[in-house]
Amino acid sequence: MEADRIFQGPIPALYDQHLGPMIFAPYASDLASRLTGLRRGRVLETAAGTGIVTRALLSALSDDVFIDATDINQAMLDQASGLLSSARVTWRQADAEALPFPDGMFDAVVCQFGVMFFPDKVRAFSEAYRVLKPGGRFLFNVWDRIEANEFADLVVRAVAPLFADDPPMFLARTPHGHHDIAALEAQLRAAGFTSVTSDTVTRQSSAPSALFVAIGYCQGTPMRKEIEARAADRLSEATDAAAAAIAARFGSGPVVGQIRAHVITAGR
Repeated sequence: MEADRIFQGPIPALYDQHLGPMIFAPYASDLASRLTGLRRGRVLETAAGTGIVTRALLSALSDDVFIDATDINQAMLDQASGLLSSARVTWRQADAEALPFPDGMFDAVVCQFGVMFFPDKVRAFSEAYRVLKPGGRFLFNVWDRIEANEFADLVVRAVAPLFADDPPMFLARTPHGHHDIAALEAQLRAAGFTSVTSDTVTRQSSAPSALFVAIGYCQGTPMRKEIEARAADRLSEATDAAAAAIAARFGSGPVVGQIRAHVITAGR
C-alpha cells in the first residue's frame, strides 16, 4: 500500500500528459461545477497530484476563492506548480491524514481520486472534518469497479499473462479497489459527518491512440514500478501488449472507452 502512494521519477509528467486529459479532466470539471455556488472563501485540495482539479477549480470559481493544493508527493506538486502559477493557489506538501492547518479554516475540501490511497480513511476523513468550517462540504470521487472502466480493465488483463506468477495488480488493487459506497459512507460518519450523499457519474474517455492509453497506465502510474520490479527490461513489452489489446477492441486510430466513478459529498 505504501508503494502505491509514491509517484515520482518519470511518472508525474506522463500521468499529467496522458491520464490527465484522458480520464481525470472530465471528473475535475464535474467536481469544480459542484462548488460554483461558493463566491468567496478558501478551498483545500488534498491529493492534488499534478493540479488537474486545481486548474479546474481556478477556472470555475470566483476570483475571491483561494485554493490550498496539497499532496504527499513533492514530485507531483513540482509538476503541478510548473503548469500553474496563480496568486490564488498555494502549493504545499502535506499528508491528508495529518493536515498542517488549523480547525475550521476551509469552506470546502476537495479530493479527486485520492482517498483510495489513504491507509487510514477514517483518520483522513476526520482531518477533512476538522479543517472545515461549520456548514462546509467535503467532496471527493472514487473510481467504480475496474470492469466498469474499460481501458484500465483491458490494460490489467493484457499485462497479467506476461507475469503469470505475480501479475501487476496496482490498478485493480488501489485506484479501482475502493468503490464500496456503503463502506465509505460509514467511514465518513465515523469521522463526524452526518450528511452524506453520493451519485454515480459515467463519462467517455478519449485518446488519440491505443498506445497513448497504454503509456498512461503502464508508465504514468505506480504500475510502472510493479512491472520494472518484476523485469526492468519488459516495460516496453508490457506497454505494447496493453496497446495491442486496446487496439483490438477499439481500433487502431483514436479510441473511446467508458469510465465510471462515484462522487460523494459530505456536509459538516
